[in-house]
Amino acid sequence: MGNSVNESSVVRYGKENVGGLDVFYREAGSPSNPAVVLLHGFPTSSHMYREVLRSLGDEFYLVAPDYPGFGDSA
Repeated sequence: MGNSVNESSVVRYGKENVGGLDVFYREAGSPSNPAVVLLHGFPTSSHMYREVLRSLGDEFYLVAPDYPGFGDSA
C-alpha cells in the first residue's frame, strides 16, 4: 500500500472576520457531506479536535472554530 492521503482527511485552517473579530477555524471533509460543528470547552481550543477532524472527514464536513480570545482567534 502507498502513502496516499484521502483529501477529506486533510485538516484545513482558515480565519474569518466576524463582527470585527478574527475567528480562526479548522475544517475537514467535503461541504457536500452532512455538517458537524465542533465547539470546544473552557479553557481549550479547536486543537483538541485535530484527531476527530482527521478521523471523520470522510463522512462529514467538520468545522471547529476557536472562540474569540482562545486558540488563534482574536
